[in-house]
Amino acid sequence: MTSVQTYTMPGREETEHLSPAEMRSYFLVEGLFEPGELRLAATDLDRLVIGGAMPTPSLRLPSLKELGGGAFLARRELGVINIGHSALIRVDGEEYKLGPMDTLYAGAGTREVEFLQAPGGGETALYLVSAPAHKSYPTALVTQAAMQATPLGDTRHASRRCIHKAIHPGGIASCQLVMGFTELEEGSVWNTMPPHTHSRRTEIYLYLGLDDQMVVHLMGEPERTKSLIVREREAVLSPSWSIHAGAGTTNYRFVWAMAGENQDFDDMDKVALDELG
Repeated sequence: MTSVQTYTMPGREETEHLSPAEMRSYFLVEGLFEPGELRLAATDLDRLVIGGAMPTPSLRLPSLKELGGGAFLARRELGVINIGHSALIRVDGEEYKLGPMDTLYAGAGTREVEFLQAPGGGETALYLVSAPAHKSYPTALVTQAAMQATPLGDTRHASRRCIHKAIHPGGIASCQLVMGFTELEEGSVWNTMPPHTHSRRTEIYLYLGLDDQMVVHLMGEPERTKSLIVREREAVLSPSWSIHAGAGTTNYRFVWAMAGENQDFDDMDKVALDELG
C-alpha cells in the first residue's frame, strides 16, 4: 500500500503568526513508518519527496501523478538509509543488502525499485529522500563503517557529535542530493548551536533514537524563532530561510538531507546567539 501527502510551505511572514498546531501541520511530517506500507510526503521545498517504507514482505516505488507520471525516478534521484535492522533493495533487478544505517543511492533513469524485508527477522524500516535530477549517476551502496565521519562539538556546550556523510562529493556521487546522519554522544543534546541558514539549499531532518524522549527543534527566521516538539521517526521540513537546530531530552541521531543550488556541506550562513529572538 502506498499513500502520498502533499506539503505546501507558508512564507516567512505567514509563519510568524502560525499557532503551534498550524506549525506542526506545515513543517512536521508524522506517521511515515507503518508496517506493510510505503508512505510518501511530497513537498514544494526544491521538489523534495521523503518517505518511509516498511516492506512485509515487499513494496515497489510507484508511478505518481504528483511527479508527472511515468517511472518515479525518470527525472529524479533517490537516497535510502536503513533505520531498521536489515533490508534488501532491488534496483533494476540487482539486489543490495543494507545493514543498520547503510545508505543506497539510485540515479535518474532507474526503472524499478523494490524494497524487501530481509530474511532472519528484525524490523525493516527504510527512510527515502528523492530530489529532481538532470543528470544520471550509477546505483551505489555505502556502509555506515565506510562513510566519511567527522567529529564536532564539545562537552562544555553539550554538543559532542559525529557527522557521517553518505551521499556527497567525495562519497556517493549524485546530481544534487546530499545525505547522511549525525549521532550525538551520551551527555550531549544540541545538534547544532549556534544555528545557521543556507539560503541556497533546503534541508530536512529525521529524528531517531529518541524512544519515549523528544527534541525541541528551533526553526524560523533568526530574529523570530518558532519551535516544534519532535518525537521518534518524525521529520522536520526546513525552508532555506529558516534556521534548524534542536536540543533533546537525551542524545539521539538524525538523518539530514539537502538539495538546492550546490552540494557544498559547509555553504551556510551562521547566526550568532545574540541575533536569536
